[in-house]
Amino acid sequence: MALLEQAERQELEQLEKIGVMKSEGTAASGGSDFRFGEKTAYSKCNVSRYDHQKLHELHRGHESMHTTMIMILIVTLIVAQIVVMEWKKRHYRSYSFFTMLAMWSIPVLMAANNRWWRFISIWSTFTLLTAVVIRKSTTRPMSVTTPRLVYKWFYLIYKVSYLLGILGYVLMMLTFFGVNLAFGQKPQDWMDVALKLLFYGLYFGVLGRDVAEYCTDKMAASIGYYTQEGMPTRQLDNNVCAVCGNQLLVDVDQEGVLENTYKLTCGHVFHEFCIRGWCIVGKKQTCPYCKEKVDLKRMITNPWDRPHILYGQLLDWIRWLVAWQPLIMFLTQGINWLFGLE
Repeated sequence: MALLEQAERQELEQLEKIGVMKSEGTAASGGSDFRFGEKTAYSKCNVSRYDHQKLHELHRGHESMHTTMIMILIVTLIVAQIVVMEWKKRHYRSYSFFTMLAMWSIPVLMAANNRWWRFISIWSTFTLLTAVVIRKSTTRPMSVTTPRLVYKWFYLIYKVSYLLGILGYVLMMLTFFGVNLAFGQKPQDWMDVALKLLFYGLYFGVLGRDVAEYCTDKMAASIGYYTQEGMPTRQLDNNVCAVCGNQLLVDVDQEGVLENTYKLTCGHVFHEFCIRGWCIVGKKQTCPYCKEKVDLKRMITNPWDRPHILYGQLLDWIRWLVAWQPLIMFLTQGINWLFGLE
């Protein structure tokens, strides 16, 4: 071990000596690369080796400190997992709202710090358009066309994110099979594009689901036919939709020109797009009027009504990875800083 450390130290001294000589030579010749310092003389491989050696020298003799930091990270992850799960179980509404805000804000802050302009531009476009939908769903009195608007917008988000995810997955499989070689492309180039498509599809798909649930709750509370507890505040007529409050123009057995009429197992009827907006992302399992438990997934063919179990677990994992993992790592860094650990 002592011989290995001595060899590493000699290699570091040699690299530093060569770096100083090269940088001095560049400065003497009046080259324009002097501003990059000693790393200008190296290839990317040598720069990486140099930084790696410097990192070893910086943290030499910190083995016990690093063990303490690892233990702090493990304990923080376990405690945070328990706290988050209990919060989700006991106060689901506040948990969902906080998770949505974290999902919405943390990635763009990281992108701004790293100057990822493509993501910032796409995120800004999504945020501006979604803000219009949220404003309409929270405005009172609410427009009669808002439930349809909410469903159509988040249905579009679902379709686009689903398409991006499929394209990313297919491109990744093609890269694994070496199809990129037939086009003279490097594997890492295709893989970078595939991972970007997968990220955009999963991220905006999950965020769209969470925002859609928030909008649905706000719409249901503002219409008047629905209350979270107790009986509805308005009496529902036979030919009136309990979601939007408008007349039903098509019977249940008739085929509509623009939309059909749906009847739940409890006997209440709704516009097609209204009830789709109500059970959006498959999270509403009660009648909007009487709150009787109904099997909405079996009655309505909605892309979000039949999520596979593994897909639902994947979405929870994405939420944990994007929203909670950065917060936990930031908390861990704060604890390490508090105890003077490096």
